[in-house]
Amino acid sequence: MQERAMSDFVDRILRLPTVLDRTGLSRSTLYRKIKDGSFPKQIAISTRCAGWRESAVTAWLRNPIHYTCPDET
Repeated sequence: MQERAMSDFVDRILRLPTVLDRTGLSRSTLYRKIKDGSFPKQIAISTRCAGWRESAVTAWLRNPIHYTCPDET
């Protein structure tokens, strides 16, 4: 089996329905968690479109109770 190099990693952007499906959260709970810093913030894709980095959602899924959103610099 061939290993992928880190440069080959593609961090997909997940849209809201996919994030809700993967996490099992309701829409209102998801946005409340974003507001209090216990879920990754969405990123702008275009003017009226946003999504979440798959890696950030995966990190939250590994430890949802103790997740804290990293400080953005």
